[in-house]
Amino acid sequence: MFLREYVPQSLRDAWRAEFEQLYQGAMTVSEYAICFSELARHAPSQVATVSESVRRFIEVLHPSIRTNMARELEINITYQQAVSIARRVEDMFARDIEEREANRSRETGHYSGASAPATRYGRGFVSCPIYLALPAANGVPAHPNPFRSPIMHR
Repeated sequence: MFLREYVPQSLRDAWRAEFEQLYQGAMTVSEYAICFSELARHAPSQVATVSESVRRFIEVLHPSIRTNMARELEINITYQQAVSIARRVEDMFARDIEEREANRSRETGHYSGASAPATRYGRGFVSCPIYLALPAANGVPAHPNPFRSPIMHR
């Protein structure tokens, strides 16, 4: 009622168009949910029911989150439940990325003497590039101990 009387139609149309073009992009799920809720008020025909609102919310999430929420499109959940699940999926992805980066830095070590990273295999076997084990042209090895991997400098 308030919007119809005090907000120009052109502004309401702009908000509706913004809602139609809304997608998560680089926003967090929380930021996206806030934008979604604010703009959905101006597009009531597109989110007339809870299931339509949930479907629209999930469909424009980041693809990695959206694919993990496909089941939620088939069951009857509330909008708040969809937001909560999306936040949990986002948190799991963030933890996975942190773990991968921690493992990567732990595997490559912080030693800068080798020009190529060593590869770690099961049970501690470490492979380093063959040129590190070969003597240099002047007779001095390229690495002080070519068979000792940078990983083993812990």
